[in-house]
Formats: sequence, C-alpha cells, structure tokens
Amino acid sequence: MKKIAVLVPETTLINVITDVEHFFEVINQILINRRMEPVFTIQLVGLNKVVELNNGKYSVTVDTLLEEDKSFDIVFVTPLSGDMNEALQLNKAFIPWIIKQYENGAELVSLCLGSFFLASTGLLNNKKCSSHWFLADKFRFLYPQVELVDNAIITEDQGIYSSGGASSYWNLLLHIAEKHTNRSISILASKFFAIDIDRESQSAFSIFRGQKNHNDEIIKLAQEYIENNIEDRINVEVLADRSLLGRRTFERRFRKATNNSVLEYIHRVKIEAAKRSFENSNKNINDVMLEIGYTDSKAFRTMFKKITGLTPIEYRNKYNKIVLS
Repeated sequence: MKKIAVLVPETTLINVITDVEHFFEVINQILINRRMEPVFTIQLVGLNKVVELNNGKYSVTVDTLLEEDKSFDIVFVTPLSGDMNEALQLNKAFIPWIIKQYENGAELVSLCLGSFFLASTGLLNNKKCSSHWFLADKFRFLYPQVELVDNAIITEDQGIYSSGGASSYWNLLLHIAEKHTNRSISILASKFFAIDIDRESQSAFSIFRGQKNHNDEIIKLAQEYIENNIEDRINVEVLADRSLLGRRTFERRFRKATNNSVLEYIHRVKIEAAKRSFENSNKNINDVMLEIGYTDSKAFRTMFKKITGLTPIEYRNKYNKIVLS
C-alpha cells in the first residue's frame, strides 16, 4: 500500500483537500471493481487536530498531527490562499517535516499554488517546477533559484511533482495514479471525473500580464512603448535607441527585468492582443494578423500556436463569445 499524506495547512482550500481524498478513494474502488487490491491509504496531516478553512466556514479534522512523526510514500502539498507571505509564515512549522519526508524517500506533489509552499522548503532549488500562470512573476521574484516552467501542466524533477494552475492539478492526480497503478486505471478515472487525460499545457488559459514586477524604469517605458504600438513591426535597435542604451545592454537589462528576450516579449504582447480580438469579435484571421503587425500568415499562425498551444481557429472556436452564444 502507498501511504498518502495530504497536508492541511492554515489558509489552504478545502476543495483541494476533498478532491485529492475523493480521487484516490475512487481509484481504490476502481481497483476493487476489477478484482485488484486497493493501492492507496490516505491521511490528512496538520498542525492541529481541527483546522478551520475558508474564513472559518469549514472545519477539517485531520487524521495525523505533524508531531506524530509518521512516514509517508507520497505527500501532497496543497495550495495556500490570501497573502502569500503571511500564509507561508503561518505554516512554517511544516517545512522541516516536508524536508524529512523527502529525505526519507517520499515523493512530493505540489498542487497549483502549493508550489510557493514547497519552494519555501528549499527543496525546489535548481529544480523544475510548475505553478499557476497568474502568479508566475511573483514566484520568480520570491524563488529565483527555482526553474519555473511556463505553462506546463505537470513537471517532475527528482521525485518532486508539481501542477499548473487551478483545475490542472487533476491531470497531476491522474499522472500519480497511473505511475502507481497502470494506464487503464488512469483512463477509467479520467472518464469518471471527465478529465482530458493528456492535456499538457495551460497556455490557452493564460493571460499575458506584462511582467512589470521590477524596478527598471527604462525597461518599463520600453514595455509600454511595445504595448502601445502593437500594429508596428517593432525593431530592437529602435527600442534601444529610445532607451538611450546600446543594443546589448538594453537586451541584457530587458531579459533581467522581464525574464523574456525583447523579441519574445514583443510576440507575447502581439499574440495577447490577437487573443482578445478572437474572443470578442468576428474578424477573420488575416484582419487580426494585420492589426497586430504581422504580414506573414504562416509566421503568425506558428507563433500563435507556440504561445497558446492552439491554432488561431481553434482558439476562436473555443473562446469567442459570438461563436459560443
């Protein structure tokens, strides 16, 4: 039997706790229905026997206290909510316990913003990690030694697993179940829970927010220029000249401030504008392409799919308000 610990820290989200618990109960039942032995035992682990969540609306009674010092095979690190710095401070007593579990051979599984909690242990330093796209900039600011993989649904590095944003943790649950059972069991579970089993990216759901969480005012001005001139073919040399910097210095400072090269940033701003147009209008693809400064339809379609994971037509059909009405 694989012993699962689901952490119940202060400020976590009750739906994540119940989702994980219910998921592995269903996996066990699927195994039993196929005349196989159940694989997982699940325990909720906390600092206190009763943990109040969602501003006191719900109470969770844990099965095991940290001080009982039990060992587990798989530890689920659930997301924190509210002010992240305060939440991390409230739950710092979990850190040595998580480290000890990993050192004793447990797999660690971070769900959504559980990545912040897990990164605070230092165990993610120099490792790859997924998280919610919405707080990617904040994550990089707090944990520069962690390699955040943009838009990935699942990452795995040396026995540490992490999921992307929001409901993408269901895909990670399937991945863990498949690893410890088999493919057919995970397929049955995906059908039971109506999960797209092989979804690999959260790109289509992300909104590019400009990456301005830095103090380089010259680079912020360059970013604003790019965002206000999306219809133009923007030249890096022109941006450097406007900033009164040499090209190499400008490019180095731009990457340091935004975590993107200048060209990557330009493309992301343009594609974000295209996404909004596809969501809110019935313009054809060529019209949208020209409005954001692309003249080569193949290059536009290639870049759009690279950034969003979908073709322009697929994206419009999925999110356009007119198509969906």
